[in-house]
Amino acid sequence: MRWIHAAGRGFLVLLLLLAVGTVSGARADQAVPGDGRGPLTLATAGDLTGYLGPLLDGWNRAHPGEEVTLVELPDSADETRAQMITDLRGAGRGRFDVLNIDVSWTSEFAAGGWIRPLPRDRFPLDTFLPGVVDTATYDGQLYAVPYVTNAGLLLYRADVLEAEGVAPPRTWADLERAAKTLAPAHGLDGYAGQFLPYEGLTVNAAEAVYSAGGTILGDEGERVTVDSRAAREGIGFLARGVREGWIPQEALTYKEEESKQAFQDGRLLFLRNWPYAYVAASAEDSAVAGKVGAVPLPGPDGPGTSVLGGSNLAVAAHARHPDSAARLIAYLTGEPVQRQVLTRGALPPVRAALYDDPHMVRRFPYLPTLRESVLAAAPRPKSPRYDQVSLVVQAVVRDAMTGRQTPESAVRRLARELAAVSAR
Repeated sequence: MRWIHAAGRGFLVLLLLLAVGTVSGARADQAVPGDGRGPLTLATAGDLTGYLGPLLDGWNRAHPGEEVTLVELPDSADETRAQMITDLRGAGRGRFDVLNIDVSWTSEFAAGGWIRPLPRDRFPLDTFLPGVVDTATYDGQLYAVPYVTNAGLLLYRADVLEAEGVAPPRTWADLERAAKTLAPAHGLDGYAGQFLPYEGLTVNAAEAVYSAGGTILGDEGERVTVDSRAAREGIGFLARGVREGWIPQEALTYKEEESKQAFQDGRLLFLRNWPYAYVAASAEDSAVAGKVGAVPLPGPDGPGTSVLGGSNLAVAAHARHPDSAARLIAYLTGEPVQRQVLTRGALPPVRAALYDDPHMVRRFPYLPTLRESVLAAAPRPKSPRYDQVSLVVQAVVRDAMTGRQTPESAVRRLARELAAVSAR
């Protein structure tokens, strides 16, 4: 599962910047009484860049005594999470000090006592985009620091819509109409997201429910709220697309990369994906370069609601040198490095000011749309049993999309199975 790379690959890219300089600012250098400084280990999913080893050497030269060792876990986010938990649960001191975790793991890791609470005043949280800090909290306490944020966008073939005199979709009805009529007229499939049963399907399903005005869980996972008209409408939208053919059968096999490639190769009219897909589709070697637009995800009556993606940085409960870990996190979330998240990685930073920077907007014209989508986004359901919640959502929504269950019966089943998870 490459979802964590699409939504949080900024961590890997930003390690490229560790040789740039040292942490600046009083809070970044402020020591925590009783906490020492020393070598660190950073754990993340597999390095897709190939540059991390040499650049970590640069960081280590600039920070003698606080050397950072990278531990690359498998490319699959599920396997990465499992190996992190094994290390964090182990007796004695584990290997990992700083963890690059998907935003959806924060509640689970905090509830398990595997990561440390962090002092809010040590990090410039008031400079972050509103809402992203909520992904790093559990039970009112800060347990991580937002590092890269993300929100889903609707990518579209601007050349096709302009040729037909059709505006980009604002509602599901707009999208369905164009996907049914314009797409086949231009030899294209209509609409795709990430519909293989994995975390991406959970995200797509949650966005459909949220966009219709519904929710899935409340009270940190203790209350099931999914049995609603909105959930039936949202899941029905996805199921109807497959049944009527404007969501192609092939899309049921798509993760982030496969769906991005289908759009980039010129096979889709519309695609729900993260901003990195816009960048890839606009690159010179893309078949649709210069023909791509992006708008917020549509909903039943207007703009919908994206799931808030990205990754957070957390300090392991057994970290050897928590002060060095906090200093590193402060560095990685500082504005100079966050600026380079965008310029070098084309990934959404958490610093709000960067979205209003005229130079950045000229280089990355999707930024205003992305900011709008991030500000309107909602976190995935918070639960200390999030892995089980996600598996239930995937299984039930998959059955609805493949016609094994009606949306109505799927929502009733989803409510029952989520209640059983919450009761464990």
